[in-house]
Amino acid sequence: MEMNGDQLISADRQTVWEALNDPDILKACIPGCESLEKISDTELTATVVVKIGPVKAKFSGDVRLENLNPPESYSIVGEGKGGIAGFAKGGADVTLTEEEGGTKLSYAVNAKVGGKIAQLGSRLIDSTAKKLAGKFFESFSEIVGKVGE
Repeated sequence: MEMNGDQLISADRQTVWEALNDPDILKACIPGCESLEKISDTELTATVVVKIGPVKAKFSGDVRLENLNPPESYSIVGEGKGGIAGFAKGGADVTLTEEEGGTKLSYAVNAKVGGKIAQLGSRLIDSTAKKLAGKFFESFSEIVGKVGE
C-alpha cells in the first residue's frame, strides 16, 4: 500500500517538528492509540486498536525515527503485530516546508500488511488507511494549531 499527501498546519515549522516528536500529542492524534511510549530520542513503542471491515485487531509494535534532519524531515520505520489478525510493517517519509499561513507537512507512506487483515482486500485496507490518516491530520492540525497561536 502506498499513500501520500500533504496538510497545511497553522503553526511555524519548529512547533510542528516538536509536536511530531511529542508522544503525548501523537497519542492524542492517532486513532485507536492506547499507548505510545518514548524509549529513546529515535525509538517508540505503541499499542493501537484498528478496525478494518469486520476485523478488529490490537497491534503492538516498535517505531524508529531515521534520517533526522530537524526541523525539516525524517523517516518513520515500524512494524506491528496483531496476533491472529496479522501484521503491518512499513515506513513514511515526512517533510516540513514553511508556507504562508503555517507549515506544509508532506508524507509518503509505503506499508505492507499480512495475515487475516490482508485477506480483506487492498481496496478496503487502502480506504481505511486514508480515513485513519484523515482523522490523524484533523486532530494533529487542531492541537498543533492551538499550540502555535
